[in-house]
Amino acid sequence: KKSEKLVMNRGFRDSTPFSNPASLSTSCSSGVCMMSSTWRDEQHSSFLNFISCFLRENSFRDFIFNCGGLSVAFMFLTNWDGVDTESFFRKAQKLKEQFANFYVVITLPTKEQNDSLIHSYIKYGVQLGRPTFVPVRDLEMGFEKIVKIAHARGACKRQGALAKIKAEKEKSVQAMEIYLQVVTSIPGVDSHGANVLNQTIGSIEAIAKSSKEYLLETTDLSPKTAETITRFFRDPKFYLAPKIG
Repeated sequence: KKSEKLVMNRGFRDSTPFSNPASLSTSCSSGVCMMSSTWRDEQHSSFLNFISCFLRENSFRDFIFNCGGLSVAFMFLTNWDGVDTESFFRKAQKLKEQFANFYVVITLPTKEQNDSLIHSYIKYGVQLGRPTFVPVRDLEMGFEKIVKIAHARGACKRQGALAKIKAEKEKSVQAMEIYLQVVTSIPGVDSHGANVLNQTIGSIEAIAKSSKEYLLETTDLSPKTAETITRFFRDPKFYLAPKIG
């Protein structure tokens, strides 16, 4: 059989949905999947049935791999014997340039086929990991690997997004702590007053530019506290003087 590609990307041409009635009834899907119609037509019906069942069990409704908002592309070679190796590696390299996340899965049931792949890998000077080659013993294992890799990459992206959100939250908390330390250092301003200023006026810079009248108009601070705040930012004799209590 000729080398064909299984590509998980919505923009892939010559592709078709792959599903069955049972899978369409699934109300919650962890991902979707799409395959090359040319590749599909060359596979045995028993293997396609296995794919359908496997997708249904793993909550994929159609045939395109997109997990957690991440698209993953695969080139699935189901028979190494008789392959035009030069064209195969050229195609693999071209797809690697087109897809950020790309894997080559190859069925190699015998040691001779595995040795032949290694020899060709070296012959054509493939850079290690670009793309990543995944040798498997049989078709079913190959497809299982594809689904697991897609799941794993999607999970990694979700974890990365959560880590970024957590880091931004921690940064925000630290910034708020610094804000409270600065504002509560103003005589007469406690944590409540600092929070009021944060919600109504905003940044320390905005507070420093606010007049007494504006502070009284926009907050529930007392006239004495409002006057103290304006003096704190405008009168060097005041904000440089030692504070007691």
